[in-house]
Amino acid sequence: MAKVGIIMGSESDLPIMQEAIDMLRDFEIETEVDIVSAHRTPEKMMNYGTQAHQRGLKVIIAGAGGAAHLPGMIAALTPLPVIGVPVKSNNSIDGWDSILSILQMPGGVPVATVALNGAKNAGILAAQILGTSNPSVLEKMVQYKEGLKTKVIDSSKKLNP
Repeated sequence: MAKVGIIMGSESDLPIMQEAIDMLRDFEIETEVDIVSAHRTPEKMMNYGTQAHQRGLKVIIAGAGGAAHLPGMIAALTPLPVIGVPVKSNNSIDGWDSILSILQMPGGVPVATVALNGAKNAGILAAQILGTSNPSVLEKMVQYKEGLKTKVIDSSKKLNP
């Protein structure tokens, strides 16, 4: 059964959201991926948000550009943690419209928000959340962090032999 749901407002968001999909696959975490538009398919969004936990999801990553209502609306509908990915879209105001739409949530409806086009970090954060209750995922996260450390040390050695 899938553990992380990855949704986006339109197919044009997929190249950005693919980074979250790839990170979770690297951690061997099951995902389900779908296009769920807050504005064009509100009924689908309502069903997705209200039923996600019943389908076994543990975290939802929601990416959206422009007005970017999807992450906040999903957070309003689900008891699960939601990670919002602001996507810089064609009609964007330099991405700030997406960032602020996701970041400025009212009290009681939190959305963890990553950087503009930061789907990779959303995937990592979802894995960290799952790792709090899954030793296998936690160990993979420890190894991932060690790998980051090793890359920096190796780069430093190249500069300072």
